[in-house]
Amino acid sequence: MNHYETVFILNPVLSEEQIKETVKKYEDLLTENGAKMVSKEDWGLKKLAYPIQHKKSGFYHLFEYTVSGETINKLEIQFRRDERVMRYLTVSLDKHAISWAERRRVKLKQKA
Repeated sequence: MNHYETVFILNPVLSEEQIKETVKKYEDLLTENGAKMVSKEDWGLKKLAYPIQHKKSGFYHLFEYTVSGETINKLEIQFRRDERVMRYLTVSLDKHAISWAERRRVKLKQKA
């Protein structure tokens, strides 16, 4: 089981309900394929560095999880097929990135 982090950007014209439905769809896809969710974050509506599909903003979401490598392929295929997802990036975390992510989560909890 490898440790991964996925950030994906959803289309800004989606309603709040559609966003929750989309995030739930991908969370369920991961858990059905044996993933253990470590963290989920909703970063909200952010301005993009450059226009994507003539849109200047998007809803950012982050998943941190552990899963086998084959599941990443299934997840990314679903991202490519879904018109609500504008961009996505999945990275494998090494031990230094995992500890940094843990420190970041603790810092966020202290702010809240």
